[in-house]
Amino acid sequence: MEARKPVSLLKKEDNFAQTWPDEPNRFTEEEVDKFLLWCVKQNSSDITIQSDRPVYNEIHGVLYPATFRELDAADMGIFLQKLYGPEARARLASAKDLDVSYEIRPDRYTRIRFRVNITAVLSRGRDAAQITMRSLPSEPPSMKDLNIEKEIIDAWAPRQGVVVITGPTGSGKTTLLAAGNRMLLERPKGCGKMLTYEAPIEYVYDSIHSPRSLVSQTEIPRHLPSFSHGIRNALRRKPEVILVGEARDRETISATIEAAQTGHAVYTTTHTLGVANTVSRMLSTYDISEREERAVALMETLRLIVTQALVPRVGGGRCGVREWMQFPDDVREKLMDMHFTKWPNEIQRMINQYGRSMQKSAEIAFEAGLIDRRSYLLLSSSTGSG
Repeated sequence: MEARKPVSLLKKEDNFAQTWPDEPNRFTEEEVDKFLLWCVKQNSSDITIQSDRPVYNEIHGVLYPATFRELDAADMGIFLQKLYGPEARARLASAKDLDVSYEIRPDRYTRIRFRVNITAVLSRGRDAAQITMRSLPSEPPSMKDLNIEKEIIDAWAPRQGVVVITGPTGSGKTTLLAAGNRMLLERPKGCGKMLTYEAPIEYVYDSIHSPRSLVSQTEIPRHLPSFSHGIRNALRRKPEVILVGEARDRETISATIEAAQTGHAVYTTTHTLGVANTVSRMLSTYDISEREERAVALMETLRLIVTQALVPRVGGGRCGVREWMQFPDDVREKLMDMHFTKWPNEIQRMINQYGRSMQKSAEIAFEAGLIDRRSYLLLSSSTGSG
């Protein structure tokens, strides 16, 4: 059979992405890492491996085939074994998706890391799997790398209280948190003891020079069963900084508030859009009878909320656009003087005085030529900000 040439996936002027030239007729465990390293060299941000389909690279938000042929059950078995272990199929069969991190060390000085999700799917009438791998940089980016606004940087490190980073899946929340951690670690006096609770651990801080800091990273549920367990654990370890991967339920939000009330700086994320929506969503996890009491506790501890969206950048790549609001003493006192149901409207009125609305940020990005008109219009209406 004639040797297959790599298939160009784009027009001639754009042919930077091709299928893997060394693609085998059948994957083995030894070839998995070689293939993943090739994907990373193609500038793939996400690699999707699915039964009965080619592997796909996502490059600047567009999918391109990374293999010429479709993967069969045997190929998928190799990937599952290599990325998770022999119990992967049994766990998928019990209706559980799997979140893990995966690391390749091509040499003693280099670490290539991935965030991995494995989910059972139906393909051609039978049970199958989809593996999604997010490529992670070897070290966290800096706030400068991400073009984070000075006002956010200045408000990032409260002595105590809660900083919440919000946005949809894939909006760069974890990356922004990692950049914030790096900034804290690189301060002249460091940040003392930092504890992170993540599912899974994505960025590591081995390469960050910070002799006055000690970072300890715990993976949920590998090391502890839940984020709320993590915060309870943190309170027994005398940290200065606590990072909670996601505040998604009542127990975790309550524990986050408690940690902030006892003198810690706590950083967390939620899947919400907009500053006002974030406050409402966090309170909606409580029963109506306890919302008022928990609203006061939340407002006492809030220091900063940042909502981030990633949209296509004119000329290629993606651009982060952010809405944010600080909660200094006078803002918190004013809000606590009114019923919590009035907070969303009041926050919308205050946002451009104490931060910046998504509409304003989108307008700035559009006028600077960073995003197109369609992205500007979508962002302007995304958080209800005016």
